[in-house]
Amino acid sequence: MQPIEESELILNSRNAIYHLNLRPEELAQKIFLVGDPGRVPVVSKYFDRIESKQQHREFISHTGFIGSEKYTVISTGIGTDNIDIVMNELDALVNIDFETRTIKPNLTRLQIIRIGTSGSLQNEIPVDAFVASTHGLGIDNLLNFYRMEPRGAEQDILQAFITHTQLHQQFAHPRIAGASAFLLRHFTEGYFNGITVTCPGFYGPQGRILRLGLSQPDLIERLTSFAFGPYRVTNFEMETSAIYGLGSMLGHQCLSLNVIVANRISKTFSPNGMLAIERLVEKTLDTVSSMAH
Repeated sequence: MQPIEESELILNSRNAIYHLNLRPEELAQKIFLVGDPGRVPVVSKYFDRIESKQQHREFISHTGFIGSEKYTVISTGIGTDNIDIVMNELDALVNIDFETRTIKPNLTRLQIIRIGTSGSLQNEIPVDAFVASTHGLGIDNLLNFYRMEPRGAEQDILQAFITHTQLHQQFAHPRIAGASAFLLRHFTEGYFNGITVTCPGFYGPQGRILRLGLSQPDLIERLTSFAFGPYRVTNFEMETSAIYGLGSMLGHQCLSLNVIVANRISKTFSPNGMLAIERLVEKTLDTVSSMAH
């Protein structure tokens, strides 16, 4: 097998992968992703002990233990471009031999859970509620750079979405991927379930108007009104579809959990989003810890 060139797999002076600044032994197989670097210690404070801490740019990681189980929490920053870095480098840490620069013959499957924030697109999903995403549907461009085909029902959902929203005409062709069925079934009680749309920005791409006019002023209405069988769009944010799409192609189990900090239909915003995030962190860790026993 031909070694991966230095320009493609970039390692730093301590033989850690470039952006995450992590060596393979500094990563657990069970991983929490948070957007905000300041949220890393909000998660890791529940670890019984922390084994390592690393940082490079906005990518901060803490690896430690809850009981005998090892976990890593990593900040991704905002957007699918950062998720592209994080997901590929997490996979490289477990599935590429850094000494030979070759893909390992036996691949490792990671469990990756996003703990994030998002905006509700349904009136009955209030601020401070929790959403566990059944699917990530991207209206950004990232997944179009990879060879990816939706599977089974995903193709039908995607075609119905494109027909309903007409977003294929001026935008990147939407892409869809599902959550890990294994992980999702542990996160049903106390969660709304539905499709999370991933946008390539926070203002215009999410229908916000400050000083600039919008080319798609009815975007929110089209997303809110979409339904296909039992599936509907519950919320939107800027990361989930990339996590689900790349995770699926790489063979990892992924789930995206979000606190609703804004309801775009009722025009409300959480009065204490940090408290709601803390509740989601606690609920997530309790569930994941119970899965380990």
